[in-house]
Amino acid sequence: MSFSERPRVSTGLSGLDDILGGGLDPDCLYLVEGRPGTGKTTLGLHFLLDGLKRGEKGLYITLSESETELRLVAARHGWSLDNVDIFQLVPPEASVGPDQELTLFHPVETELSETTKLIFDQVRENAPSRIVFDSLSEMRLLAQSSLRYRRQILALKHFFAGRKCTVLLLDDLSSHADDLQLHSIAHGVILLEQLALDYGAERRRLRVSKMRGIAFRGGFHDFTIEHGGLSIYPRLVAAEHHKEFHGEPTPSGSGEFDALLGGGLHRGTSALLIGGAGVGKSTVALTYAVAAANRGEHAVIFAFDEGLGTVYARCDSLNIPLRDHVKTGRIAIQQIDPAEMSPGEFVSRVRAAVEQSRARVIVIDTLNGYLNAMPDERFLVLQMHELLSYLNQLGVVTILVLAQHGLMGPMQTPLDISYLSDTVVMLRYFEAEGEVRRAISVVKKRSGLHETKIREFRLGMGGLVLGPPLTDFRGVFTGTPTYVGNAKPLLPDPNGNA
Repeated sequence: MSFSERPRVSTGLSGLDDILGGGLDPDCLYLVEGRPGTGKTTLGLHFLLDGLKRGEKGLYITLSESETELRLVAARHGWSLDNVDIFQLVPPEASVGPDQELTLFHPVETELSETTKLIFDQVRENAPSRIVFDSLSEMRLLAQSSLRYRRQILALKHFFAGRKCTVLLLDDLSSHADDLQLHSIAHGVILLEQLALDYGAERRRLRVSKMRGIAFRGGFHDFTIEHGGLSIYPRLVAAEHHKEFHGEPTPSGSGEFDALLGGGLHRGTSALLIGGAGVGKSTVALTYAVAAANRGEHAVIFAFDEGLGTVYARCDSLNIPLRDHVKTGRIAIQQIDPAEMSPGEFVSRVRAAVEQSRARVIVIDTLNGYLNAMPDERFLVLQMHELLSYLNQLGVVTILVLAQHGLMGPMQTPLDISYLSDTVVMLRYFEAEGEVRRAISVVKKRSGLHETKIREFRLGMGGLVLGPPLTDFRGVFTGTPTYVGNAKPLLPDPNGNA
């Protein structure tokens, strides 16, 4: 078997294997670096436990943590290390006594060569296929010079290569921010980072900065540490996902709204519902999800702003059977907390809804909440472009809700993604005869013709009701229209009042 045909070694993390295009090259030495608390130890344990499942022997060499601490970390994740060999490299003369300085190593007492010999002896005795070395910072302190340190790491690399071992070297970056010498020695380098935001939970991300002979997915990838270990969310690349589908229009459940849309929203397109708070954007999106459920399709609603109780109460008052479809599983509602969830995790949830649950309609309500999850607006636009391209290429109908700032008169949009959307539906308040009314219009549709008229609409027990075109009004979208006609082209009062 040629070198290029050798099977990859799984890291034990499906997300990381996906980033690496299948895993690590066997019998090579890799560097996993990151500040304390970024998840290096947990990643190393994933690697060894995956080897156990495949019948491969693993060895954890620890210079920084005790065996008790390692077993405690594993137990917190629900793991057992009973079948993992743990070598706690603490020489007797370096142990802490009442008259000794609190230190793990002292250069005078323990030479680096002696420490390296202890490692070699342990590897020969256990003959492991996978090794995690934690951590290099102690080795660096023992070496006292960069030249000696590099020589010792090279010695470790050649020794492990001769033993047919795949090795992860963990480095906490406590001594050097960027050890390029070590990068040149390692076959691959994975960087883990932990970011503290001004508000909300910390964010973690990883980046593969080097991997010889492997076409990996570059850039940063979000990940979380939770019970059960690391969950890694590979950065979405829309070009990797394609599916054949028929781009026929999908009905909304309202014939009048479908006529306004020129037949409905086509599969493989996205629609942006934009307007002021409370104008009815979310309800229009929900009616589309319910219409999909009525057709026997699966729809998923990602709610950033409203609680489930509020959503159910509004649908009940409008006789929209949302509860029934949620009970049958046709519609799923996922409550999203942007302060606790990273954008990468959110994209991963959308992918799971489409690829695993086979959702045909996705509703994101609202993009304002999604914006709060992103520290930089520029990246939100780029990520939304990838997400919408991905959903479009799989034939999914995507409905985005975006709230404008203000209620009447000139309004501002916190984020302009109208150019990303295939269809843009504008909903506005306007005042007429001392009453606040609502207007709707389709201002853009790439997938076909649509009606360009501005119509009044109302949400009631009969669903979405549209009135005739507001031809006798001018300036409806400004919020302060002028009546220039002789007729009264408004929807009648549902209570029968004049």
